[in-house]
Amino acid sequence: MSFLERDDPEVAGIIEKERQRQVFGLELIASENVVSRAVMEATGSIMCNKYAEGYPGKRYYGGCEFHDDVENLARDRLCKLFSAEHANVQPHSGSQANQAVYYATIQPGDVIMSQSLTQGGHLSHGSPVNISGKLYEVHSYGVDYESEVLDYGAIADMARKTKPKMIVCGASAYPREIDFKAFGEIAEEVGAVCMADIAHIAGLVATGIHNSPIDVCTYTTTTTHKTLRGPRGGAILCRKEDGPAIDKSVFPGMQGGPLMHIIAAKAVCFKEALSPSYKEYAEQVVKNARVLADTLAGNNLRLCSGGTDNHLVLLDLSDHGITGLEAENALGEAGITVNKNTIPREKRSPFVTSGLRVGTPTVTSRGMKEDEMKQIGDWIGRVINNIQDKNTIMAVRKEVVDFAGRFPLYPDAV
Repeated sequence: MSFLERDDPEVAGIIEKERQRQVFGLELIASENVVSRAVMEATGSIMCNKYAEGYPGKRYYGGCEFHDDVENLARDRLCKLFSAEHANVQPHSGSQANQAVYYATIQPGDVIMSQSLTQGGHLSHGSPVNISGKLYEVHSYGVDYESEVLDYGAIADMARKTKPKMIVCGASAYPREIDFKAFGEIAEEVGAVCMADIAHIAGLVATGIHNSPIDVCTYTTTTTHKTLRGPRGGAILCRKEDGPAIDKSVFPGMQGGPLMHIIAAKAVCFKEALSPSYKEYAEQVVKNARVLADTLAGNNLRLCSGGTDNHLVLLDLSDHGITGLEAENALGEAGITVNKNTIPREKRSPFVTSGLRVGTPTVTSRGMKEDEMKQIGDWIGRVINNIQDKNTIMAVRKEVVDFAGRFPLYPDAV
């Protein structure tokens, strides 16, 4: 019996239910992954006992010498991973990393340009319901109406008209590679700083599968828990000369004491991402996404932008007369976890949506490859194309449970 089972069986029971859900289901949320045992161990380590406000060598409490060691290790590894000059690994999330960059570089009321949330952007890039949308004057660019990909000429024209102090690039539901150099050049032309949020594609950038914003954008932010396959948290990368302002913005500007157990786990994650096996993993994520996309298209499902270059596929369900919410619920009953998502030309609320976002990081971490993606794509097609047929949904669920059991999250999971 574990300490948790002994001391709090109620919480232990809930955690066990979640373990069962993950083991016997298929997680296709594009922003999720499965951490290694080493990352999990560091996350639950004794490092969580210490308050370590400040930075290595400049803490506000005694007894931080080993926390200095692990934070320096995390920063050094992250800089090596992305060929960056300076890293801050203290942000608790990607959103807080973004807020720290805003706080360090622009003033309330300043103009920023960012990708529309309904067309693939992120909440923290200036959505009206987010603090970023309340503090700054936000002008949103989107994708081309017909191609559903970014039109850099149109974005440049908008920048010339709006004269932003900051241009934000990066997305949470955009299935194509982003040209960070083009964004950097647009920002330079209009005298703006450029922030690239690579939270979703960090693993693809780190391994050279996608182009990098490090040398062409002023700041780069990321999470560590999506394609990077680490603990939940954020990080910021920038040039050495911009480091002091970023560090001051994170602490004391945005946060108090860092989560040192998470920083320790980030250090483990960054070491894993520097290995040859991780590059093979990232390459497989993209291969899997392309095969999944092709299979979904073969099941009469429309792909936004016609396909994918990264780890996710965005489906437009408008032709099927069903909502993203309905599809999410039906697939959930079948043991396939996805999320409803807005799409270009969206006409429904973000709580309902016309689209579905599907990603391959987690299933790839479980060892699934192209043949398995074909099977998963066929299951998704069966459910969506027979969404009112409970017998079909339950039949798929049984097949999913048997299938998932062959790809354990961890060797000792059953």
